[in-house]
Amino acid sequence: MSTPDLSMGHPDAPIIEVDLEHAAPHGYTANKDAYLKRLKRIEGQVRGIARMVEDDKYCIDILTQVAAATKALHAVSLGLVEEHIGHCVVGAAAEPDPEARAEQIDAKVKEATDAIGRLLR
Repeated sequence: MSTPDLSMGHPDAPIIEVDLEHAAPHGYTANKDAYLKRLKRIEGQVRGIARMVEDDKYCIDILTQVAAATKALHAVSLGLVEEHIGHCVVGAAAEPDPEARAEQIDAKVKEATDAIGRLLR
């Protein structure tokens, strides 16, 4: 496993481990353009929030925009979880070797469960 530094220089930012064994194709690949479009829109929302803070806008208005960006990120997250289950877990279930199949299903379900747990924190 490789651990690239995705902290963007912030000392409190988490380090995210990337499993390069499972590099491609992913379940979301067919919808990649849609995900990127949504993420770019969210990126614009976050830049707008930063401008609001810079311009000393009313705190409740800023919080409203933070909630909207958070909701948009949650929608992306849920889509990715659905894609993981529909592609990776189902793919593991197609493994012909029963022992390997059981191990792969358990691993993919655990990945999904762990990801959902991180989203709920």
